[in-house]
Amino acid sequence: MEKNLPACPVELTLTLISNRWRILIIRDLLEGTKRFGELKRSVGNVSQKVLTANLREMEKSGLINRKVYAEVPPRVEYSLTDLGNSLELVINSLGSWGMMYRNKLENL
Repeated sequence: MEKNLPACPVELTLTLISNRWRILIIRDLLEGTKRFGELKRSVGNVSQKVLTANLREMEKSGLINRKVYAEVPPRVEYSLTDLGNSLELVINSLGSWGMMYRNKLENL
């Protein structure tokens, strides 16, 4: 994790969940542990390279755990850490706001 963290807590949070892929990864891992292929399918139209880079950054930030099983073929599972799970309120709030916004647009 970087030593020069933003002073503003909102900016810090946005730094950690800074793109749509990370938000969607967290959303999907809130349901439980997933393998790479499961995440790739559930997150949507993300390339393997971009998904891998985001997972590595999130692991480095302490948001997710990566568990490698010594099997052939190798099996890797991803899950949220306690810190990552603490973002559930943020994700739920984003979802609620999105539903409210959609309803307002539909009623215009």
